[in-house]
Amino acid sequence: MQNVTPMLARKDDRDREPSWSLPGGVVGFASYWFALAIPFVLYGANTLFFFLYTWPLFLALLPVSVLIGIATSVLLRSHLLLTIVVTLAMVICLFWLLFSFLSGW
Repeated sequence: MQNVTPMLARKDDRDREPSWSLPGGVVGFASYWFALAIPFVLYGANTLFFFLYTWPLFLALLPVSVLIGIATSVLLRSHLLLTIVVTLAMVICLFWLLFSFLSGW
């Protein structure tokens, strides 16, 4: 006779759908380009001269934005609408923080 302890199967573990990271990555990538366009809309073509010297810092936010989208998608269990809103808000805040810090406002 084997010494076996029966394990109770949790019903909610079986009912959960697996969360995929691809939609979160796409949302993070799109949020990056949307946040990059906001200074151009607010300040016009003069923003291009500002980005001429600071482009490496803003380019470094691209993988951060994608990772934020992936993490948000996984944490919110692939609720796409909520993932879009949260990721967009976080990436815009990141861009505005960096833009404000560099421009001295």
